Amino acid sequence: MVNSEPPTRLEGKNAALVVCWLLGNGCLFAWNSMLTIEDYYVYLFPKYHPSRVLTLVYQPFSFGTLAILAYKEEKINTRIRNLFGYSLFFISTLLVLVLDLATSGKGGLGTFIGICAISGAFGIADANAQGGMVGDLSYMLPEFMQSFLAGLAASGALTSALRLITKAAFENSEDGLRKGAILFFAISTFFELLCVLLYAYVFPKLPIVKYYRSKAASEGSKTVSADLAAAGIKIPPEEVEEDAKQIERKGNMQLVLENIDYALDLFLIYVLTLSIFPGFLSEDTGSHSLGTWYAIVLIAAYNVCDLIGRYIPLLKTLKLESRKLLTTATICRFLLIPAFYFTAKYGRQGWMIMLTSFLGLSNGYLTVCVLTSAPKGYKGPEQNALGNLLVLFLIGGIFAGVTLDWLWLIGKGW
Repeated sequence: MVNSEPPTRLEGKNAALVVCWLLGNGCLFAWNSMLTIEDYYVYLFPKYHPSRVLTLVYQPFSFGTLAILAYKEEKINTRIRNLFGYSLFFISTLLVLVLDLATSGKGGLGTFIGICAISGAFGIADANAQGGMVGDLSYMLPEFMQSFLAGLAASGALTSALRLITKAAFENSEDGLRKGAILFFAISTFFELLCVLLYAYVFPKLPIVKYYRSKAASEGSKTVSADLAAAGIKIPPEEVEEDAKQIERKGNMQLVLENIDYALDLFLIYVLTLSIFPGFLSEDTGSHSLGTWYAIVLIAAYNVCDLIGRYIPLLKTLKLESRKLLTTATICRFLLIPAFYFTAKYGRQGWMIMLTSFLGLSNGYLTVCVLTSAPKGYKGPEQNALGNLLVLFLIGGIFAGVTLDWLWLIGKGW
């Protein structure tokens, strides 16, 4: 059933690349939608620092859920995990819309608590879908991983573009800020439903995906059984058990120790990024000629450049694969902290836009370089486990970053 050699013609490769991009988009589209309408939430909840609080609520749920899933990864049904993640994204996004309509766009503590609860649900959904997909794609073509990661960044760029359009369309109308936000989340809800359908009915049936999942099963992976069954491929349980006994899989601790530099790179990349984005950019960059558009433009600049950065490694001559150079580049990024501080204090908005663009470009580029290099040389089950572990360090970095983001408020009376 399983051929150890790659097929001469990889049927469905282009379709798989498109689906991976859309599924990556779906992992963060809902959450980025909430981040991108911060101007609306700042208007509704001016005393609660929504740009910082919502992110801080999101991260413990995401990190805690992923820690459990990464520990139990070997025994988890990947299909159920990913479908649960995308379905929860769809339901939670719909609830944001329902909550706003039910409260007629009024603020208050009760509404803010409801928004925070939905933010926590986004965190749980992200841990299931993003961790599951990165693990799943780790034993397939590196191009699939790159496409998925580009989709993650594209979600930010698309939500920023949509936000700019909806803000411009309703800017001069009565209650325009709210109307733009409602339209925004209606689009997000539809897109999350599309991702559920794509993963359930399209992705598992692509020939190239079936090939790599069959190959992973032959190497002892138990997590792919349900997806193979959905594609019409059944593996006898005794055959899976026999393969698992014959092929010894490295433990999680050994995988972490062998890849500790990659893990710390991801942690540090996102510690820096999330200590600046979006809280600092939304609240601490001062007043400029762009007015209420300033924070939206900065967030859009970050998201677009993050997306561009994730496509640069497709050019092999520009892809950074040296482990030492990756670590050096990651550490050098911390020079951006004083750069942002002094630019916010003394610089003009053009310099801030340039710095924000570089923050996004380097974030996307280094993320793809690390996550496509680390799984090389491992068997399918080990690549799946390593993918989950690396995403755990990535989300741990995000959690630490959004916590450190509060340090920007020192000396500002809060």
